[in-house]
Amino acid sequence: MVNTKSACLKLSKIDLNVQIVRSNKRHLSSMSQVSADAILKVLKDNFVQAGITTVDNLSDLQALVDSKPDLLFLGMQYVHDDSDKKSKVWLSNYLDERGIAYTGSSYGAHILELNKHKAKQAVADAGLKTSPFVVMKDCDRMADTLSQLTFPMFVKPTNKGGGAGIDVNSVVRNEKELRLKVGLLTENNWTKSLVEQYLTGREFSVAIIDGDNGLTAMPIELIAQPDENGLSILSRNVKASNNESVLAVSEPGVYESVTSLAIKAFKALGARDYGRIDIRMDDKGAPHFLEANLIPSLIEGYGSFPKACLLNHDLDYEPMILRIVDLASQRAGL
Repeated sequence: MVNTKSACLKLSKIDLNVQIVRSNKRHLSSMSQVSADAILKVLKDNFVQAGITTVDNLSDLQALVDSKPDLLFLGMQYVHDDSDKKSKVWLSNYLDERGIAYTGSSYGAHILELNKHKAKQAVADAGLKTSPFVVMKDCDRMADTLSQLTFPMFVKPTNKGGGAGIDVNSVVRNEKELRLKVGLLTENNWTKSLVEQYLTGREFSVAIIDGDNGLTAMPIELIAQPDENGLSILSRNVKASNNESVLAVSEPGVYESVTSLAIKAFKALGARDYGRIDIRMDDKGAPHFLEANLIPSLIEGYGSFPKACLLNHDLDYEPMILRIVDLASQRAGL
């Protein structure tokens, strides 16, 4: 006998094959396994076929495209060419050339996101506020840095996310501390350092998602417990522990200034569908662009993006994920 209820539930699913794409290589994947598993549960409940495809190299990417999925939920930006480990094959560019639909931003925006100094420059070129900065490696621009910025300064990697490389030594107060932090980043992360004028004000994370009426910005204020230096910094350890305080932005003037900057920065980067814009105020209360995350963490109850959606618009996890998929589906005419 046919289980009528089960059959009806199965018929109600959308007839699409949606694959989540992530990598087992930590430096390649912007999506954790926990995040992928949570997204997969939503997709399986709503689509006829859904799964997680691991892409660790170009051969894996080619095999994925050959399987002809209807839509990909991107959890990574690039892989290395099998014949040249230093070159990058950007998934968004590769998929666009082959007519495969995917969630989120395209190639140009991901380039800017991955290179924080380029993102800051794009935002500055659009006439928006971001703290003055220089890029350094092995202190080769020390004199230039000291002529453009004043202490304290904030030092972080140019191309790492999730708070990587940010710790109690990231705020530097003199030349000795600056040399030490830049040297450590070069040694441990094989990356250049983004040295910014340190902003002493409040910090915000703004979730942005597209909709029928355009972009919706959903801000939250983030407050980390003071570190041993008495500073509230969203370091890698703080982000991993998920114990920073999250507050709704209730003051109308602050809400307007923060959301306005976030939407304008999102557009200046050429981003689309969804993403997160991080903002910090200066000592006068003026918001400044910090960085963007166009593949933010999507674990329920964890990370700024889902928290902002829930706190601002009571947007629960499942409709949030489905909205992201729907944006890509509509763009591809599925």
